[in-house]
Amino acid sequence: MERGGDGKKLAKKDGAAEEYEYDDQGNLVICHLSSTRRVTLAEHNGTTLVSVREYYTKGDKEFPSAKGISLTIGQWKVLKNNAAAIDDAIQIFKSN
Repeated sequence: MERGGDGKKLAKKDGAAEEYEYDDQGNLVICHLSSTRRVTLAEHNGTTLVSVREYYTKGDKEFPSAKGISLTIGQWKVLKNNAAAIDDAIQIFKSN
């Protein structure tokens, strides 16, 4: 992988170049939920974690705050497998 001019890393997948965004701590940014919240993928003590966390700016860098949650891959799979049930519950909740 090499770095693009905007600080994003470039990777090749099936011969096509894709851009991957990394935060200032080196965590892979999966998506931005808002201007201060993002979903990242990181390694911590040999464990891969999916984190949903708020970020704050200090100087010219952004840092993850304590506000958020980090899920192991097993926990992420449980949450993902229950997405339809969560959607159903949201609809019931909204109708009451």
